[in-house]
Amino acid sequence: MAKRLKLATRALGAEPEKPDVTALAAWIAEHRGKMADITTYLLDRSMAPQIPAGIGIPCAGGKFYADRLLASIDGVVDRKAICDLHADMPAIIEDAAGIVVQKRKSWCALPAPHVLSITDAYYSDADEWSDAICGIYKTILRAMRDMGIAGHVLICDAMDGAECAALARQNVFFFQPKSDRAGLEIILEHQQKIAVGNDELPILIELMNEYTVRHIILVDPDQQAIALARSHLDPDQISVGGYCTDGCEQYWNDLVAHAECER
Repeated sequence: MAKRLKLATRALGAEPEKPDVTALAAWIAEHRGKMADITTYLLDRSMAPQIPAGIGIPCAGGKFYADRLLASIDGVVDRKAICDLHADMPAIIEDAAGIVVQKRKSWCALPAPHVLSITDAYYSDADEWSDAICGIYKTILRAMRDMGIAGHVLICDAMDGAECAALARQNVFFFQPKSDRAGLEIILEHQQKIAVGNDELPILIELMNEYTVRHIILVDPDQQAIALARSHLDPDQISVGGYCTDGCEQYWNDLVAHAECER
């Protein structure tokens, strides 16, 4: 039997189930003296199962973090921009500190700017609005990195070229859970590392004739997807990634167990 090689693993965020009132109250009581609300609870629960499972690069957060971001952007009322934007970050900084206490050098997943669904009622110019909201994100991401967050995953509903151009960096990674060819092309203009599921992988393989791809993160891959990726890239250019939306206690254990390929 051929020897199996373990592949690197990383998390791309999670969407834990919201707790009932009793569970949330008990958790807040345990964290008395610290900022504790439903967002800090979800941050904690998003990453907690990853650590004992042995995920190589843990990542707290998910699209649920939109509530914290919206509450921390001055100039936005009822998801409408009504004046110049400014970041009010004490809660975000405390969130970052809590993540680092859980696990040093962890990443944090946030919804990409367009996912916040903010309507521009002030700038009245698409480029100015994009500069403003991406500028706020730059400020927030930098502040979290200053607290020890290693990098950020920006979770997208659709790929936005302006957002990618403004924010994509080595430590800022764009991820669209359900992508298509057009979305993959947009992100490949700005990232040479990309996350894809089983269905998107054959499209990405085709696009590798046009774009440079140095690393593929296979999201919830089956063995056929791992073999296909392995036929084009070396094992150190392939990771297995996870974005948990249900049953996270077992999900991360299963991800690590199946993250392997033939030598």
